[in-house]
Amino acid sequence: MASETAATMATEAQIRIPACEKGLGKVILAPDSGELIRGVRVAPFTIYPDDRGCFLEVARMGLGLVAEFPRETTQVSAALNYPGTIKAFHYHLLQTDVWVPVYGMLQVALVDLRPDSPTFGARNTLYVGTMRPWQILVPPGVAHGYKVIGTESAFLVYVTNRFYNPADEGRIPYNDPLINYDWETQHK
Repeated sequence: MASETAATMATEAQIRIPACEKGLGKVILAPDSGELIRGVRVAPFTIYPDDRGCFLEVARMGLGLVAEFPRETTQVSAALNYPGTIKAFHYHLLQTDVWVPVYGMLQVALVDLRPDSPTFGARNTLYVGTMRPWQILVPPGVAHGYKVIGTESAFLVYVTNRFYNPADEGRIPYNDPLINYDWETQHK
């Protein structure tokens, strides 16, 4: 535990909030986009509907985006959020997340806080959920958050490679003036 605390402190020194222009950053329209923040990965998932409802696989240990997650510390959690809810921003120093939006729609915002990263300061926006069933892998040092868009609640299942540890999590207000993320509907 002491070595993890030392690693957390060393990693925390490598996090910095960038100064960004107001906006969304790069809107990601394909899972293999070259505009993704370094280390972020996206993969579509399949929904199997039938006359009874539907089925989807969240993860298979050892495969896909969770392939390298250790079995002994992997945790699966879920969050139900009402329309218009914003949960942002937080980041992890050691933990990797994989988000699986089961239903509803999310506007996901990502910001690279790693000064040594070639994409430091980059922001990505992904619209995911019922109409775009993509899983998103978020590495340590990338701030992440979302807004529930549309008129339905959203249900997010997420898999982490470590058990929850509050010492590993940092928080930044959704309206942080340096990140300057535009949560308003764009009306384009």
